Amino acid sequence: MQTAAALYDGLLSGELPAKVGVSLVVLLKGYLLGIVLAFGLTSLAVSTQIGRDLLSSLTSMFNPLPAIALLPLALLWFGLGDNSLIFVLVHSVLWALALNTYAGFMGVSETLRMAGRNYGLRGLRLVVYILIPAALPSILSGLKIGWAFAWRTLIAAELVFGATSGKGGLGWYIFQNRNELYTDKVFAGLAVVILIGLLVESLVFNTLERVTVRRWGMQR
Repeated sequence: MQTAAALYDGLLSGELPAKVGVSLVVLLKGYLLGIVLAFGLTSLAVSTQIGRDLLSSLTSMFNPLPAIALLPLALLWFGLGDNSLIFVLVHSVLWALALNTYAGFMGVSETLRMAGRNYGLRGLRLVVYILIPAALPSILSGLKIGWAFAWRTLIAAELVFGATSGKGGLGWYIFQNRNELYTDKVFAGLAVVILIGLLVESLVFNTLERVTVRRWGMQR
């Protein structure tokens, strides 16, 4: 009951929505940048042998490395600010998405590839018009994994060094109330973390799957 009351008060006062807004803005920046880099790296990997070797080497080195472990290095390079958070978020998204996308591309049948080449598709056009639609189930899985990694990395990073640019996100809200022994507010913040995860999963990714791969009969 105390947690529910704290959650209600936080929503009513606007404190929790403000914290969530700060976190989501940073999350979207890191997530989108990670997606762009992952698709660039994967497109290079399916087009050239050098790209394949590069992707294999980089993922072997960096994929096992927890994103939060790079936070001290990010702080040295970028200081206390959004850029440090974005750096670790890109790391958390990039490798999972690149691996899933590459696996999806490699699973595309040679028949589809030959059909694309017969229409004159090469390089990036082949990736966009043939490989991405055919590999969409794997890409969506990578996007979901990347989102989950990024969301938990952001909350953990905010818990470590708190506010940026004078503003704190949801992780900072939890950290601050833990220090002040407001246990009900801590659990309210954790509840919001879980609720946002559920909302994104049901409203974003489930909708994407329903209007694409399920509608096309590629997934049950």
